Amino acid sequence: MNSRMWLVWLVSAVVACAQDTARMDAVAKAQAAGDRYMGNVLVARDGVTLFSGSYGWANLEWKVPHTPASKFRIGSVTKQFTAAAILLLEERGKLKVEDPVSKYIPTMPEAWKAVTVHQLLSHTSGVPSFTDQPDFKKWALLPETPAQTLAHIRDLPLDFAPGEKFKYSNTGFTLLGWIIELVSGQTYEAFLRENLFTPLGMSDSGYDTSATILPQRAAGYVPGPAGLNNAPYVDMHVPHGAGALYSTTGDLVKWTQGLFGGKLLSAASLEKMITPVKSGYAYGLGIMTVKDRKVIQHGGGIEGFNAQLAHYPDSKTTVVVLANVNGPAFGELAAQLGALAFGESVTLSAERKVVEVPAATLQRYVGVYQLNPRITNTVRLTDGGLTVQLSGQAAYPIFPESETKFFLKVVDAQVEFVADGQGKVTHLLQTQGGRTQKAERISDAVVERKAVLVPQATLERYVGSYELKPGFDLVIRLEGNQLISQATGQGPAPIFPESERAFFLKVVDAQIEFVTDAAGAVSHLVLHQGGRDIKGMRKP
Repeated sequence: MNSRMWLVWLVSAVVACAQDTARMDAVAKAQAAGDRYMGNVLVARDGVTLFSGSYGWANLEWKVPHTPASKFRIGSVTKQFTAAAILLLEERGKLKVEDPVSKYIPTMPEAWKAVTVHQLLSHTSGVPSFTDQPDFKKWALLPETPAQTLAHIRDLPLDFAPGEKFKYSNTGFTLLGWIIELVSGQTYEAFLRENLFTPLGMSDSGYDTSATILPQRAAGYVPGPAGLNNAPYVDMHVPHGAGALYSTTGDLVKWTQGLFGGKLLSAASLEKMITPVKSGYAYGLGIMTVKDRKVIQHGGGIEGFNAQLAHYPDSKTTVVVLANVNGPAFGELAAQLGALAFGESVTLSAERKVVEVPAATLQRYVGVYQLNPRITNTVRLTDGGLTVQLSGQAAYPIFPESETKFFLKVVDAQVEFVADGQGKVTHLLQTQGGRTQKAERISDAVVERKAVLVPQATLERYVGSYELKPGFDLVIRLEGNQLISQATGQGPAPIFPESERAFFLKVVDAQIEFVTDAAGAVSHLVLHQGGRDIKGMRKP
């Protein structure tokens, strides 16, 4: 449910498979180094397995290794199953995607009455996502029904007029899961099992619940300051049709074989499911092109788990990556395996050779580059080398492999600087996870924040705990004359004043502003990070 940026013609299939398998395994092992990735991968063509691998631990505490039978929560990969179920019901005359949602859910808020089933399927409804709400983490601990989830947010306005634009909404697919239940007279789980899983032989897939004894269930983990931690609890009734399913790599290949092989939906329904509406998104599926190859794909993220399912329809190639540790490695690995499946080369960061580049050349690249309206990439020259820093993130060194091409070591990502005919650097190309993004240069200079002196008494006023969302606080303490910030589950980080109320961090691109009430007491702070402004009320 969750959503982070900084992500040959085969003459003989037998020979190519033999060559690719060793490289696929090497790439997966590189991603798995240091428990950065744990999980299962599978690459298949027309249902035939080209490569399958298991890495790391299904249960870290008991040191139980993964096997191909390990079961993973798949997060938002669930959405395509929900979409297919809706289209099946439409084929059977039970509903129409053009209908307003209120036809099936009479308790829909009046302000949302114009929203259609089609708009929920394509994330064009404007219905706010419950996972964006500040108290979501509190609901996630309880066995909420879709009706209860709706009750939490029914008084919120739509984010935009229905159909106007694309914005990812988990609420939309939870409502779709509810519609499946109301229209079919079955639970969401029972309908999917009877109409999707059983017909396709997917015996290792289902609706996950923590209470169920599920053989070969993988445990979920999250990175922490000192290594991996157990993932926070989430009651799987909450994600419902937006992200409640579990599966295996083998079952997900069966799914793509069945769905895209015409075993489940009519040709007209399948075409509807894979036709983009806005922003390359169709019904529970993203449609994109990678190196002239069409890819139908979707990722998933939920506490402790990530998943990527990509299908290349022209060659009937499927790449599945399932992970039981959160982080970017799963997406990078899926892109790498996809490239290898088509005979392309993949160069790992450890294999790239650093070359010497004159300081004057490096200086030409310093500046600020705009990736999108909310995100910039700042390039600095520090200690003789370049660093890059995305909005809201830490700065990371990049290493030259030519005068214009650089790579990161912390993630599998590359940066290329592009100049015009006069030699002036105009933009950079940032490549990660098989995608290349262009960022226009908007400034040749980097304006650094400067700390000022603030009276000790003023600093003391800011000491306290501020709730950014339930269960997640930002604690401000004073050590000598230095304010220190520390978010729940994270390490301490000093903050530096640029005015009496505005402070900045150096470890990441983030700022903190303290706000007072009419009486002059500090009432809350605002954390500015990654293009977002997050209010944190001061706790008593």
